[in-house]
Amino acid sequence: MELQRVLVKGGVLSPSELKHIIVFAETLGLKAISFGSRQDILFPVVKGQEEIIAKFPSIDLETLPRKKHQNISCSYVASEILPSTSWIGSATYLYVLEQFRSKTTLEINITDPKQRLVPLFSGHLNFIASQREDYWYLYLKLPDWEKHQLYPVLIYTWDIGKVAAMVEQHCLEQTKSATIFEKVNELVDSSNNRTIDKPLEIPFAMFPYYEGMNRTVSSSTYWLGLYWRNNNYYLDFLKALCDLCLECKIGKICITPWKSIIVKGIQQHYKIKWEKLLGRFGINVGHSLLELNWHLPVTSQSALDLKQFIVRNFDQNDISTYGLTFGVSSRYSKNFTAIVIQENPKPKAVQNFEIRPTYNVLYAKNFDPNTLQYLTYAQDVDKIELPGLLMELSRLYFDELEETPRVTELTIEENTPVQSTSYMVHQCKNCLTVYDERFGSLEQGIAPAIPFGELSSTYTCPLCEAGKSEFKELELIV
Repeated sequence: MELQRVLVKGGVLSPSELKHIIVFAETLGLKAISFGSRQDILFPVVKGQEEIIAKFPSIDLETLPRKKHQNISCSYVASEILPSTSWIGSATYLYVLEQFRSKTTLEINITDPKQRLVPLFSGHLNFIASQREDYWYLYLKLPDWEKHQLYPVLIYTWDIGKVAAMVEQHCLEQTKSATIFEKVNELVDSSNNRTIDKPLEIPFAMFPYYEGMNRTVSSSTYWLGLYWRNNNYYLDFLKALCDLCLECKIGKICITPWKSIIVKGIQQHYKIKWEKLLGRFGINVGHSLLELNWHLPVTSQSALDLKQFIVRNFDQNDISTYGLTFGVSSRYSKNFTAIVIQENPKPKAVQNFEIRPTYNVLYAKNFDPNTLQYLTYAQDVDKIELPGLLMELSRLYFDELEETPRVTELTIEENTPVQSTSYMVHQCKNCLTVYDERFGSLEQGIAPAIPFGELSSTYTCPLCEAGKSEFKELELIV
């Protein structure tokens, strides 16, 4: 299914904005919308929709996977409902998001290290709050970089937009981290920067339960988390939700990276109205932790079937997974869950045969994705073996839990230039995918050591399907 998406900056939008998107989706003849892992809104492409799109010029629509722009992800959704760095409030995120007046081509994360709901390192530019008021660490992992690099100084809150724009402007011209850092430093007022006097510390916390009606931290208000296991949010319910938000004077609705909605600031005397809304539409908010903390590819029925198979086995065996997160991905996907199930590509030699898929099982060091290190637990296993392996990992997780909460001290090498060895690669102009002959393209059946010039004239980008002529040659310094 071909998808299109509406960019929702930071995953934050007003009830009126969401209702406008709902009307647009209804006009397309849709019954439901879905959410993406970068806090955006997804729905299928509809034939003959061009005239309808023209009537909704304010909707920022893009077709996937041919995406030229990226959504900004941020921790606004977790503010006031989860532990947070002392100086950060909801308004801080809104002020930062306001700095981005134009769309970005890089994935940008603006996050608080004390919360677990929004991944810290899933972007190309990852701004992470420090203990020093109004200052942020910046970890970069641009499209052709193999490792994260730490920007050598702390970034001032009001410079985040400028720094992001400068990196974006120069990242395609320079692939060496030190060169980009120097260029950005020249163009941004360095007097606002602060020296990094201690490494980033990320306190370990159990992954939160983010569904149902819950009392807000240090407040008499409530917040409501809504999750649908099939990621189809029906428009009639969403429209009623927007109307109730307006009635209750709630100005913001949040989308999480876990494909769920959170509504904050529900006053005590309106609580019964929200309970009645859920009851009227038959909305269930009692999902088990066994199935709640999963990250799946959008519209992948095979991934959904695999998850349901594993969850049924968990349930039958009375397994606890509290605090753990699971992901189903390909070998080429970004990971931000504690445990990852990777589906292996079908071997080229048997492309014409029906064979059972095999999987790899990975887990983050200390079961904490923020360590940026994944360990292999099992390789090339059959589907039937997965529940047992994951149950073993779940028990290992609880065995290793420490009574004293641990702190991950990130030890990424600070501003270490990528080594001087260079290679010529070819990069897609549209989506920035890189073809590197050292690795080939296994998902397309292209073995390593095949030069770009020897690829067939029908070769297309594996991500956006752009033709061979859409690739440009670049020097990759590694």
